[in-house]
Amino acid sequence: MLDQVGTPELDLELNNIRERVKSVINDDEWDFYKSDIEDVLRLKKEKNAIILGHNYMTPDIFHCVSDITGDSLALAKRAMDVDADIIVVAGVHFMAETAKLMNPQKTVLISDPTAGCSLAESITADDIRKMRALHPGVPVVTYVNTTVEVKAESDICCTSANAKQIVESLGVDKVMLFPDEFLAQNVAEQTNVEIITFPGRCEVHERFTGQQIKSLKKAHPEATVLAHPECPPEVLHESDYAGSTADMSRFVEEQKPKEVALITECSMSANLVAEHPETNFIRSCNLCPHMQKITMENIATALRDMTTEITIDPALAAKARQAVERMIAVPLNK
Repeated sequence: MLDQVGTPELDLELNNIRERVKSVINDDEWDFYKSDIEDVLRLKKEKNAIILGHNYMTPDIFHCVSDITGDSLALAKRAMDVDADIIVVAGVHFMAETAKLMNPQKTVLISDPTAGCSLAESITADDIRKMRALHPGVPVVTYVNTTVEVKAESDICCTSANAKQIVESLGVDKVMLFPDEFLAQNVAEQTNVEIITFPGRCEVHERFTGQQIKSLKKAHPEATVLAHPECPPEVLHESDYAGSTADMSRFVEEQKPKEVALITECSMSANLVAEHPETNFIRSCNLCPHMQKITMENIATALRDMTTEITIDPALAAKARQAVERMIAVPLNK
């Protein structure tokens, strides 16, 4: 912890945060996190820094220190307008790269550079070039869960929230949608555009099965089941609703189900509990080992030491940025 005495302003901020997260962080957990939360809040002010917190962050990070929260699309968009010298990405490596693409003049930090992603690691730039050779003239849509090298070889990016729209916005009969195989299959069921897939999967979402959803609904017949589109199609077929993490949040906010199961990463449910105490969340979920590498302690260390900066070759960044900007330029239907 920094050797500084708390100020009345900081004490008030901590008290307000404590009140807000009482339903998801108990007293023992708060005592464990408090000194690091205090460090992070102080360091943000000293260094004019903000924190982008993905929906899969643990509640202490998501609710206590993040300035902007959301899914990959929301963070990609809002990272372009931040008024800060330093951006700390509380998320995995490809998210930090995307933030740097959108803010080339700012310092972008990731608290643990080894926080990767099974999807990002499933495909390379050379894979894209090989697929283009096999399917000449077919545009390449890549999920934002990819490296900057892969984005640079793509025509346009997408997220789980806008994949169908991006595919249809191209005005062609056939596209390649990489690397998530299940996302591509699920989009293919919703559009007349032919989708060429790639065998990449999310290690969190691929583990869910249709039988699990059947069993869950039998045990909780009143529950509304919301599934992420990175899950196998059989899971979506058994669920009541499919959507990105932002779509799930919006569904809970607008529909106010009495009981709900989010078929996605566990931290998503934990974060929504604080915002919707009237809803019973059934914890039928899997943990992402990569997201779990991001901790309050290493966020504080990253800000203090400034040793985990994201750097990207400018020529490579220019090509990758085009793919992300083309995605952001497509209006998202609500």
